[in-house]
Amino acid sequence: MNLRLNSEFGTLKAVLMHRPGKEIDRLTPYNKEFLLFEDVPYLEAMQKEHDYFTDLIKQSTGATVFRLRELLMQVLSNKEILESLMKAALSRTGQVHLCDYILDRLSTAECTTVLTAGIKVHELKKKIPNAPTGELMDYAFIIPPSPNLYFQRDPMALTPGGIIFSSMNKEGRQREADLLRTIFENHPEFKEHVNRLYPINGHDNPPSIEGGDVIVLSKKAVAIGNSERTNEKAIYHVAKALLAEGTVERVYEVHLPQKRQYMHLDTVFTILDENLVLTYPDAMNAVLQTSLYTLKDIKDDKVNIKRQVLKESLLTILEREIPHLEILSTADGNPDYAMREQWFDGANVFAIGPRRVISYNRNIHTNRALRNMGVEVLEIPSSELSRGLGGPRCMTMPLSRSRI
Repeated sequence: MNLRLNSEFGTLKAVLMHRPGKEIDRLTPYNKEFLLFEDVPYLEAMQKEHDYFTDLIKQSTGATVFRLRELLMQVLSNKEILESLMKAALSRTGQVHLCDYILDRLSTAECTTVLTAGIKVHELKKKIPNAPTGELMDYAFIIPPSPNLYFQRDPMALTPGGIIFSSMNKEGRQREADLLRTIFENHPEFKEHVNRLYPINGHDNPPSIEGGDVIVLSKKAVAIGNSERTNEKAIYHVAKALLAEGTVERVYEVHLPQKRQYMHLDTVFTILDENLVLTYPDAMNAVLQTSLYTLKDIKDDKVNIKRQVLKESLLTILEREIPHLEILSTADGNPDYAMREQWFDGANVFAIGPRRVISYNRNIHTNRALRNMGVEVLEIPSSELSRGLGGPRCMTMPLSRSRI
């Protein structure tokens, strides 16, 4: 496992996932928007759907499924790492003074739950009656939960040249990226294989980029969405690091409409094979601008890159770059069904091999169109998982694929 990916569709060998947990039960109709969620799911049903998804991946590919909670707990056995993460989490609510109380009384497993599901004042007082919580109300969060954590695609991205650790656009999600970065840079299974491209050392508050906006087009090309969650400055820095590394020769900046349902590039565009893509064309064609970054030169260790603005959509560029490209639209282009199924991430299927995908069972028109194109479609239940507005690709972080 070298923690580099040269395709989006090579046969899956290892993947990182997070089973929804107590953090989902923190959602209420009153705090869901603050916690960046669309609805209030039923946790037990959500876990059953996620377990079905996980088992399907194992049975259909034989891939190793790494679980976030287990990896995090293993890393937190290092007390210095645990203290660092706990202080960082508490600092966001101005409660760093509680760190020693928490570390003295809570086990590693309990601290793992706190860092993913958060902790409220009354819960802390139950464990530590003398904890100095000041005038905070009993049901206030000392550490807020991370209900979006089951979308493992967002906190990082693997490319042919190395790893991009996300700088999340929303403050409420930054701890997810902190957890992933801590795991991969410290866990013995991974730390020797990390080539970090972003954020650059010494950069405080780096510009935002999220993993859902990063798509590997080929061994030599990567596309990054300029979206609601990823901005141009971050794309420039990532392009510079990728091109300097030497494996990737072209980085495309793809402009997307600034809308919630087009949050990331992978919500409207997925690669299923070397010459087949699934798209939501309304988004892909709405902004006909793509920027191409290429390496100009490297002089005295200074990297210079060139940016060329192309008045074309990404699909037009792909048609020119990829021979015999086939483009399939969500719901096979039916505008009513496409709009409905796009809301439940019809284009966000998870490729587990060439022309083999896992899709939500509710997107029946898109799934039928995929099968008509010769794609093997494995379906998963989606009543609760879909409530966070993310599809099967969003829930998975591939760590290893067969090389194409």
